[in-house]
Amino acid sequence: MTLPLVPAVAKAPRRCRLAGAVVLLLLAAPGISAGAAEDDPFSATVRVDATADTVAKARELARIDGQRRALGEIIDRLSAGGDRAKLPKLDDNAVTNLVASFEVANEQMSAVRYIADYTFHFRRAPLERLLRSAGIAVSPAAAKPIVVLPVYRTGPGAVLWDDPNPWREAWSRLSSAPGPLRLLVPLGDARDIAAIDAEKAIAGDAEALAAIARQNDGEDAIVALAAARGAGDMPAALDVTVRRYRKGELADSHLAPVVANPGEGAEDFLQRAAGEVVAQIESGWKKAAVPYQAQGSLTAIVPITGLDDWLRLRERLAALPTIRRIELMALSREEATIAIQYFGDIEQLKASLAGISLDLQRGDPLWRLARAAAPGAP
Repeated sequence: MTLPLVPAVAKAPRRCRLAGAVVLLLLAAPGISAGAAEDDPFSATVRVDATADTVAKARELARIDGQRRALGEIIDRLSAGGDRAKLPKLDDNAVTNLVASFEVANEQMSAVRYIADYTFHFRRAPLERLLRSAGIAVSPAAAKPIVVLPVYRTGPGAVLWDDPNPWREAWSRLSSAPGPLRLLVPLGDARDIAAIDAEKAIAGDAEALAAIARQNDGEDAIVALAAARGAGDMPAALDVTVRRYRKGELADSHLAPVVANPGEGAEDFLQRAAGEVVAQIESGWKKAAVPYQAQGSLTAIVPITGLDDWLRLRERLAALPTIRRIELMALSREEATIAIQYFGDIEQLKASLAGISLDLQRGDPLWRLARAAAPGAP
């Protein structure tokens, strides 16, 4: 007869030696979490569940299975997608020798079954050597989190830290899921709010982006700007512009439109949209990426109907993945003169502007941005 699972009684920490690795085993009562893996790229927490003739054997099986699965998660993380097939087959002792220490929480056991949460901490130098010897490149960014700034725009307004921001909530849920990328959505505390706001994020403010990444222990920052089509509380589609900055400088830009499925709720849609963006980032943005190696600049005159019109237009221009920076040179009630720095060639810029009903025309001596006659154009 199998006994019911019961929580293990908390015990004082004790040190054990296992196959040459010094292991710290902490038997903890339910409710104590092993959170060390959250900030360490060489640590991972897994749930283990094993059954054997005795609980001691079940515990050993659980540890061996858990450390192998934890190692797989870390390889995926460090290699920005992972390629485990390249690794030589490691026996249990080889995997154990890569473990620096582990912690146990939330233990439950019967006479033959053992369940717990194991947090494994792996030895950095040997693991990196193993990956490199197998021809697996260790991503420099994998060791640090990628700071994500989810900006949500409905109509002329855009929010980052302000509530409600359902786009930020979707990314916050996503950032806690396992995956090859360490995504971190800042808490939005006083320091975060002081470092950057929605306007600076959209404009690609180098100093502000470097500051928000640095104070969250990262180097890269991603601005994920989602412009809702339809009602903000139930959008029919999102036009997502994703820009990745490294130390404040733009490294990649990508456009990812996502359409809601029939009957799909707003929360589910936003969660799916965020997941699709992450999947595209993980795959290297092989499709629809803007080639940022080629760059150009021009000065253009654009007609406006006033200050509010200019502010709305500036937001729409800044959201385009082909546009790197916009600088206002002169402003009157009827027109704005702007300097545009862009990625790609002039034809790509024209096609991108056409998507927001602007026609780039050659002038003498300045270019002109003509408003299209389509209904709803600003």
